[in-house]
Amino acid sequence: MRLYLTQVLLLAVNNIVAKTMANKTPTKIDFAELQQKLVGQFSELDPKDPSIWPAFPRYTLFFITTVSIVVALWFVWLSSSQEILVQEQGKEVKLREDYKGKLAKAVNLQVLKEQREQVQQYVTQLEKQLPSKSEMDALLSDINQAGLGRSLQFDLFKPGQVAVKEYYAELPISLKVTGKYHDIGAFASDIANLSRIVTLNNLAIAPRSDSVLVLETTAKTFRYLDSGEQAAQKKAAPPKGAK
Repeated sequence: MRLYLTQVLLLAVNNIVAKTMANKTPTKIDFAELQQKLVGQFSELDPKDPSIWPAFPRYTLFFITTVSIVVALWFVWLSSSQEILVQEQGKEVKLREDYKGKLAKAVNLQVLKEQREQVQQYVTQLEKQLPSKSEMDALLSDINQAGLGRSLQFDLFKPGQVAVKEYYAELPISLKVTGKYHDIGAFASDIANLSRIVTLNNLAIAPRSDSVLVLETTAKTFRYLDSGEQAAQKKAAPPKGAK
C-alpha cells in the first residue's frame, strides 16, 4: 500500500513540473531598444556637472579619463626610460673602450714591463750624469781644464744664478774664450763628452784682428737637489689643481 502511494505521489509531481516547463516562455532581449536607451542617456548632458549625468555616460567618462591618464603616464615613463637607456648605452660604449684598453695592456703586460725596466735603466743612467751640490766645483774645474787643454784663453768664466727646478738645479756659466778655429771645435767636443751633462747655448763666434776667434756662449750644467732643497721646493710648489 505504501509503495502504491509513493508511485502516485511521484507521478503527480512529474505532471506538475511538466506543465510548469510547458507554460514557461523564453525571455527575449530587444537590442534596438537597449541601444536607443543608451544613446538617449548621452543627450542633453551638462558638461559643467558630470555628477548628475546618467550612469552609463558617467562611467564612460570615468573610463576614458582613467585610460587617458594611464596612457599619458606610460608615455612619460617611456620617455624617461629612453633617456636612461641612452645614458646607459653611452656608459656601455665607454666601458667597452676601457675594457679593450685594459685588455690590450693585459695582453702586452710583459712587453710593457720590459719597456718600463728599460726606461728606468735609462733614467738611472741619466741621473748618474747629474752631479751633487758638492761635486759642482769639480765639474767647473773640468770645464776650465777642457779649455786650457785645447790652448784656449778664458777671457770670461762667470757662474750665474742657480735656477732651481722641480727635481734639479740649473747652473748657467757665461764663457768667453779665444783661440784657433779647430781648438774651439775640439773644446766644444770635449764639453759634450764630459761625464756630466753640460750644454753650450747661445753660441757666438767672431774673428779677431790677430787671426784668432772669439767664442761667447753660455754653458749650462745641471745637478741634483739635496734633501733640504727638495723639501723647500715641494713646500713652495702650489697644490695640484690650484690656478
